[in-house]
Amino acid sequence: MSENQEITLSQSAIERLEELRQKDNNRHKFLRISVSGGGCSGFQYLFNLDDKSNVDDIKILEKDAHIIAVTDETSLPFLSGCTVDFVRDLGASYFKVNNPNAKTSCGCGSSFSI
Repeated sequence: MSENQEITLSQSAIERLEELRQKDNNRHKFLRISVSGGGCSGFQYLFNLDDKSNVDDIKILEKDAHIIAVTDETSLPFLSGCTVDFVRDLGASYFKVNNPNAKTSCGCGSSFSI
């Protein structure tokens, strides 16, 4: 597993992950951020809570010897320079990627093109 400084988590994203980890079944879980083909704009962001790290995972953030977020080598070029935020709106709460590399994105913000 290697370190990565190209992807940033906002304070609200870190706080939400810490809230999620307070639940007994989530204590050792971390956020896995990846990109896959699909979505209405060509690529889509995937967010999963995971507790199994892979040898080729790239750490985005580690705190107090606990992994907070990771990505993979394939997704890294699409996420380079991004900030992952957690948004609390009246109708929903969600992780959002602010991606300076995206040329277009869909209305919901979960897919993009480069």
